[in-house]
Amino acid sequence: MSASLGVIDLGRRPYGEALELQRDLCRRRVAGDLREDLLLLVEHDPVVTLGRSSKETSLPISRTLLEARGLEVFEVERGGDVTLHAPGQLVGYPILDLGGYRQDLHWYLRQIEEVMIRGLADLGVVAERNPGKTGVWTAGKKIASIGIHVKQWVTLHGFALNVTTDLSLFDLIVPCGIHGVTMTSIATERGGDTAGLWTAARSATIRRFGEVFERPMEERPAAPVIFGSYDGAAR
Repeated sequence: MSASLGVIDLGRRPYGEALELQRDLCRRRVAGDLREDLLLLVEHDPVVTLGRSSKETSLPISRTLLEARGLEVFEVERGGDVTLHAPGQLVGYPILDLGGYRQDLHWYLRQIEEVMIRGLADLGVVAERNPGKTGVWTAGKKIASIGIHVKQWVTLHGFALNVTTDLSLFDLIVPCGIHGVTMTSIATERGGDTAGLWTAARSATIRRFGEVFERPMEERPAAPVIFGSYDGAAR
């Protein structure tokens, strides 16, 4: 049987805190101190992140004005352009040693897209890839963004799936540097009552992640990871 992949639900946490946590877990996975691959799930307060490919034109509002409106701004090492995280968005940070899968970044990106596409299908949303543009789309609108970084073949950063996100927040940026893009969410595409939608999206994402990466998914308590005592050893 394949080694398990631990799922850590961090709940709602500041972006900076989650960023330092995943960087630390990546370092520990590279060093061998962390012996299990992980999928961190989290929800953030409104925050804008600038990837390595960010352009000035992707941020039409100055950082000062964004911060005055209560949005933090972070420059990070992931690939891609500008993106935004906000409540109602399911964010996933896989900490995977690709040596145990396939050392191919294009393959990894397509796998993450496949997780999203299958999970959305479970929720009644038909989604697809957009050739030449990383991420997941439905009816010409973008519903999930992906940006990654890899250190010695261990991954960090990841994906952001709009579940019940306030889509007006995306008007503050040029999402992923794509002018004219329309962002959408599961709630928008499905319409009607959103009760239970977050739980359903979370469950579908975990299930499809295990299926696509061919690993049994096992939920772990957040506290040992947050406080640095978790090493992934069999218990």
